[in-house]
Amino acid sequence: MAPASFHHEKVCVMDASGRLGSTLVERLLERGYIVHAAVQGHVDDLKLNGVATEREKKLKVFHADPFDYQSITDALKGCSGLFYAFEPPQDHPAYDEYMVEVEVRAAHNVVEACARTETIDKVVFTSSATAVLWRDNNSQSLASDLDERHWSDVNFCRKFKLWHALSKTVAEKTAWALAMDRDINMVSINGGLLMGPHLSITHPYLKGAAEMYECGTFVTVDLQFLVDAHICVFEDVSSYGRYLCFNHAITNHEDAIHLARLLTPYSPSPPPSYEEANMIIQQRLSNKKLNKVMVDFESELLLED
Repeated sequence: MAPASFHHEKVCVMDASGRLGSTLVERLLERGYIVHAAVQGHVDDLKLNGVATEREKKLKVFHADPFDYQSITDALKGCSGLFYAFEPPQDHPAYDEYMVEVEVRAAHNVVEACARTETIDKVVFTSSATAVLWRDNNSQSLASDLDERHWSDVNFCRKFKLWHALSKTVAEKTAWALAMDRDINMVSINGGLLMGPHLSITHPYLKGAAEMYECGTFVTVDLQFLVDAHICVFEDVSSYGRYLCFNHAITNHEDAIHLARLLTPYSPSPPPSYEEANMIIQQRLSNKKLNKVMVDFESELLLED
């Protein structure tokens, strides 16, 4: 069970219709929260698996468009926390230069709405590892590890049309600037590539996948781990700043081939050379900060089970 202080606490999840959002809603209900599930599309877009009837009483679904300020404030009303993850609009699901503007505007509106909602104590902002890892390698020693203190270089992202990375970087920077200006308690989760059955080679995170692999910055995360990380940093009163979130790094040829088969199941894989098959890439992304706060949370989950 959740710590006593979190029982009956009211939180908002936005957008609750995505894989992360809908699973967050389920886990929060399990832990005793009252949940405002805010969805962009139709209210019935929220698909929850196995939420018991008594838990449903603690769930209220809102239509909240990140470009309609009033709908955001309605969903936040009375909530002490917000879990915010951007979902591309259904009429424009692709990541391109236009999407950068869309995501930045949405982040600004949502954080501003939190600033004007007196009950909000904490915001968990979902970002991406792509907001950390992209830069010109010539400008920085390859020997140094990357962690939460690093940001992707926006000029580098724009030059190579890494729209997902650019979008996540600028949106997160916008959110942080506003949160600091308006004195909002915010933490961000910078997740790796979210694994799952619907993952395909067209996922915008995967642009530059070969370069990520070669640099030791190709990381993935499982849905349950990502959800637990969000709840952990929300409940931990000492959490602060950014948290790189992943539970697997692709650092050898076997892992790379396994992922390639998941993404393109019907294309034959070329046989690796001896060097490729035995090459181990040095992992360069560090998630020590998150692992430190997850220790107690994970032992609590074991007690629950």
